[in-house]
Amino acid sequence: MRNELIVLVIILASFFVGIYFYPQVPEQVASHWNVQGEVNGYMPKFWGMFLMPFVFVGLFLLFVAIPKIDPLKYNIKKFRKYYDYFIILFFVFMFYIYILTVFWNIGMRFNMSQLMIPAIGILFYYCGILVENAKRNWFIGIRTPWTLSSDKVWNKTHKLGGKLFKISGILAFGGILFEEYSIWFILIPVFFVTAYTVIYSYFEYQKGQKK
Repeated sequence: MRNELIVLVIILASFFVGIYFYPQVPEQVASHWNVQGEVNGYMPKFWGMFLMPFVFVGLFLLFVAIPKIDPLKYNIKKFRKYYDYFIILFFVFMFYIYILTVFWNIGMRFNMSQLMIPAIGILFYYCGILVENAKRNWFIGIRTPWTLSSDKVWNKTHKLGGKLFKISGILAFGGILFEEYSIWFILIPVFFVTAYTVIYSYFEYQKGQKK
């Protein structure tokens, strides 16, 4: 309950920020930046300021519902505290991006990509912690046909995947030092971890079938 209250405070704060700064932003609000930190997308003022808060509400309802509607909800209880911490961290991450967007649109100038990298690195690292502790379920973790079919394959895949996500989070910080290639410090590790864990889960399942 305490975790849900924290998230609700973040959601209310996002609406307050939108209302407070609404008169100060232009009619077309910058909403998207390329890898060089240059604006390459705009949206109308209202949606630029309030789309994210409304998305927060939808995501909050989804995150609250998942532990209740999952057929394997009893397994989610086994790692619920890690899931709850992830929800808080995720909303802090999204609120941080929202604040950066608002500040840009009231006239502050900075490299959006560079400021997002540390937040992405931290989020990836905690994803590793969550994945390492996740038990078999239908919504959270590395869900392949093979992990969902076997607790043993699930556990082995998630122990490995958790370590790889942590490494990805650390590598993401390299983008701070190499600004021109910052996006690759994020995309390459994520693509590798995704592909490797899917393949790994398949072969682990096949090994179990042969035994």
